[in-house]
Amino acid sequence: MNGVMERLTGFPPLPDLFGWAEGGFPGMHMAPGLHGIRVEEYLKDGSYVLRAELPGLDPDRDVEITVEDNVLTLRAERGEETKEKHRTEFRYGAFARAVRLPAGAKGEEATAEYKDGVLTITVPAPEEKTGTRTIQVRRG
Repeated sequence: MNGVMERLTGFPPLPDLFGWAEGGFPGMHMAPGLHGIRVEEYLKDGSYVLRAELPGLDPDRDVEITVEDNVLTLRAERGEETKEKHRTEFRYGAFARAVRLPAGAKGEEATAEYKDGVLTITVPAPEEKTGTRTIQVRRG
């Protein structure tokens, strides 16, 4: 298993369940301040890469990244400006996302870069060679 979901042919496409959880089901509302962070993740050149959408945040002040027990946790907070608004679709409050790093990832060597509203976290994750071994069955 490589950690990437594959869509099976012949099955109808399913809606993005994370999108449902983030936006809420029709007729239901999420508690204020509880928001997820949209991410994409992939392996590239011996590294695990996590990209997160965090537009309008100051990474020095509003973002915290931790790695503990092979779990990378990303926390951010966007404070609401005190202005009279006619309408807003911005999300304010605390945002969080935790992902399990691949086996062999070196969380202590993680780096992060913020550009154009996207935070990119890179963690060295050399591919571990797991050899296949055939086990002979003996008769009793």
